[in-house]
Amino acid sequence: MTQPKNPDFATAVRESFARQGLMTHLGAEIVSLVPGAVTIAAPIRPETGQQHGYAHAGLSFSLGDTAAGYSALSLLPPGHEVLTSEIKIHLLAPARGERLVAEGGVIRPGRRLMIVRAEIYAEDGADRAHVATLLGTMVPMALEPR
Repeated sequence: MTQPKNPDFATAVRESFARQGLMTHLGAEIVSLVPGAVTIAAPIRPETGQQHGYAHAGLSFSLGDTAAGYSALSLLPPGHEVLTSEIKIHLLAPARGERLVAEGGVIRPGRRLMIVRAEIYAEDGADRAHVATLLGTMVPMALEPR
């Protein structure tokens, strides 16, 4: 397990997540949070669907980006945040079911760039399907004092 540079990393991640309007709008929640790995889930609702009745790829992307980003933030010192530099997503299967779950993780923590990933699953009762894989780069940034 990677060691966080902030002993209160969980509070920092949860407070930042609470400020994300999109995640609130999507009904997303943090399911698990450990240093270097964050899981986020959101219900699949008609308003986050596409014309064929599946969850829109934008929901998979948003949840994956957020889970991967917070995985990176969990390793940073106090007073830091991350910004997404680039993300690539592979859509593997239609996302149908009750909710999407994005399991984010850090592949390589760096001072200037952090390589991250997320695996996205659609859950329908006891059934779970791997619907997307995301790979990206996060840029750590020190927050300006207020």
